[in-house]
Amino acid sequence: MLSNAFVAAAGLLLVAALTPGPNNFVVLRAAAGGGVSAAWPAILGVVSGGIVMLGFGVLGLATVFSQWPFLRVTIATGGAAYLCWLAIGLMRTGDGGHAPLPTGAVGLFVFQFLNPKGWVMVLSVVSAFPPLGMSTTFIRLAPAFLLIPTACLWLWAIAGRYLATHVREPVVRRRIDRVMGMALLVNAVLLLP
Repeated sequence: MLSNAFVAAAGLLLVAALTPGPNNFVVLRAAAGGGVSAAWPAILGVVSGGIVMLGFGVLGLATVFSQWPFLRVTIATGGAAYLCWLAIGLMRTGDGGHAPLPTGAVGLFVFQFLNPKGWVMVLSVVSAFPPLGMSTTFIRLAPAFLLIPTACLWLWAIAGRYLATHVREPVVRRRIDRVMGMALLVNAVLLLP
């Protein structure tokens, strides 16, 4: 039963980490601007933020959200609104605006707590995992929260590196920013409760 729960948790984590979302776009953009090595601080911020979120989930945030669903809805709505703001900023980059995406390890660490996709994934995994005690659950899930997102974000960084030659042209950069902004906007809307 525990191995099935772990496989299910790892599968959910893999799908969440591979599918387009705000973290993937930030890593892609960082790698497009400076190569794969430039994306590592963003990857570090995303992964470390996810592990801390896992800790909060294991400590009982999933229980708090189940007892007071309005808190989950409030946080998810606020996070989706923030993602919409980021998306609009990206889409406006060609119109004199600036892309307000967070950067660096600290910026992406903090960003995780505003990312509704991350909260949905963490709370789903913790809620579905068998109750083994806080420390045991954390110890069993933390390696997956470290390895799976790191590998997936690294793949997004490689994709960004391949886009780098095209991103140097301002017209292409504006198009890519607009497409990423639209994808982020769709993602934010889909995450609304």
